[in-house]
Order: sequence, then structure tokens, then C-alpha cells
Amino acid sequence: MMDRLTAILERYNELGERMASPDVVSDAGLLQRYAREHAQLSPIVDLFGQLRRTEIGIEEARDILSDGADEDLRDLARDELRELETRRQHQTEELKRLLVPRDPNDEKNAIMEIRGSAGGEEANLFAQELFRLYTSYAERQRWHVEILDLTESDLGGVKEVIFEVRGPGAYGRLKYESGVHRVQRVPVTESGGRIHTSTASVIVLPEAEDVDVEIRPDDLRIDVFRSHGHGGQGVNTTDSAVRVTHLPTGIVVTCQNERSQIQNRASAMAVLRSRLYALEQERREKELGAARKSQVASGERSEKIRTYNFPQDRVTDHRVNLTLHNLPGIMQGNIDQFISALELREQQRLLDDEGM
Repeated sequence: MMDRLTAILERYNELGERMASPDVVSDAGLLQRYAREHAQLSPIVDLFGQLRRTEIGIEEARDILSDGADEDLRDLARDELRELETRRQHQTEELKRLLVPRDPNDEKNAIMEIRGSAGGEEANLFAQELFRLYTSYAERQRWHVEILDLTESDLGGVKEVIFEVRGPGAYGRLKYESGVHRVQRVPVTESGGRIHTSTASVIVLPEAEDVDVEIRPDDLRIDVFRSHGHGGQGVNTTDSAVRVTHLPTGIVVTCQNERSQIQNRASAMAVLRSRLYALEQERREKELGAARKSQVASGERSEKIRTYNFPQDRVTDHRVNLTLHNLPGIMQGNIDQFISALELREQQRLLDDEGM
């Protein structure tokens, strides 16, 4: 661990010197990348400095105990040694946690896709509620939500919604929401009072920057057509909707939420970049033999990460076997306990992989 910490300190100092270089200062993109890495290493470097000062204090206390000083001074040294050794243990454990390899995408914005899956109109209504849940959660975090595309169902549900969540750490927190969400309740469309099970799928992607993914213009087919979705007065009067097809992969992205064709095209390209970036990540991880966390492959009822049981007022996350009550509060965006538990599970897995 000490070798890694020393290497991080050297890299931290190197980045500081580079950011002061005129060549880097004049390149905004490069400066931003260096500054981001420098900021990520800063907590490790600060804690490493504290640990080294603690080690010095431990050595000094041990010297006093071995030098035959008077008993009062030796008592003080013993008390200080116990306190410093406890502090060293805490600092070492925290450094181990900080040294766990971080997902480089965690600080990025997130692009989320929610679709009603199994269960017909009830699934679409549940998808709409999940969309409100994540919108409320984003507001609590002071993040900004922008709808990129929205297709509503006949009863006001959501067949599909694609939206961007912009804010520091958005992807790092929301990535655990990827999967199939299952709801158990009596649907508004059920006259007999029977409990039904329906599902909605959620996909969370890191927003890809231009430098992350190269898209050749020749690989794109771009179609424009008259919007028929959400957008308000005038949305249907021009060919503002945009459909982008990436020919090599067959990925199709449609955006029609804005009145401007230019805005819809920019939104569609942002979603396309994120999907291609996720594909490239998956390819790389497969080459390394890593088991990629599954995104939503289908909306089958058997594939679930979380169950929302309305009659019993409970929500269960099946990945960490955590059940919480107060379902109305959870549907208003109170999902921090689930996310924190999933983060702890992931940190422990990474610590085990690193042998710490």
C-alpha cells in the first residue's frame, strides 16, 4: 500500500506542476482533465500526510518510553501512544477505502432511460412514477433534469422517457438504479381488486463527452419528421423531430421533445454517444474477463432488482436484501439508504478484489 501511496503523491505533485505550465493553461480541455484528476487525488494525499505525521508521533512516543524518562512523562507518552495507534488504524482503513479503484465515470452526468415493460398500461403508469421519483431525488441533490425524449401512454403513463441528470456525482449515485423494478399493487385499471405484478426497466448511462467516443459522420443516418409528442403548442407544425441511426451498430435514437431540430439533434447525439460509450466499456471488460454488471436486457418479471409492494407498504432491494417501509416517502425520492447500501457492497467487493 505504501508504494501505491508514494506513487500517488508523485503523480499529484506532477499534476500540480503541469497545471502551472503555459502550454497546459492555454488548453482548456487538458487543464480541465488535469484539474479533475488532481482534485480526485487530493483527499488521498491529504490523508497520507496525516498518516505520516501520526507515524512520526508514534515513533516519538516510543522513544520517550525507551529513554528512561520520569514516570509522569512516561504515562503521558503511553496515553499518547494509545491514541496515536488508534488514529493510525482509522487512517489506514480510510486510505484503503480511498485506494479502491474508482469508476472514472462516477463524477459524470447521467443519461437515464425508463420504459414500461411487463404489465401493459399499469407498467407504463409505474414507469411514470419512477420518473417522478428520480426527478425528486435529483432536486434533493440540486441536480438539473432535462427530458430528451418522452412517449406517453393513453392513461398518462410513460411508454419511454429518456432524460439527462446533470450534476456532480450524478452517474456515481444513480448507476445502482439500473435494472428491472417490480411493482405489486391493485392497478387503477383493475375492477376486481386483484393485486397485479408489473415491471418497468431502468437504464443508467454515463454521459459521454466528445473525447470519449469518436463518431464518424459517414456512420450516421439522420432523419427528420414531424413531432407528435410532448412539447406544447406549435410542436407539430415543423419537421423538428430527429431520428439518428448509427449504421455500424444499428442503434437508433429519437428525440422530439424540443421545438428546434438543432436541439433535438444535439440531444439525440448525446444519447447515442452514451450508448456507444457503454458498448465500448462492455467490450473492454469482456476482453479483461470482468463480469459486467447487467443492464436491462428485458423486462421479464423474473429479472428484478427491487420490488415495490404497495399493499404491504414496503420496498425491497434484492441485491442487498434491504427492506424499507414508508413507500410513499420512497416514491418521493427518499432512496439514499438503498444507494448507500449498494455503494458499501461495491466497496467491499473491490476491497476483496484488491486483497485489502
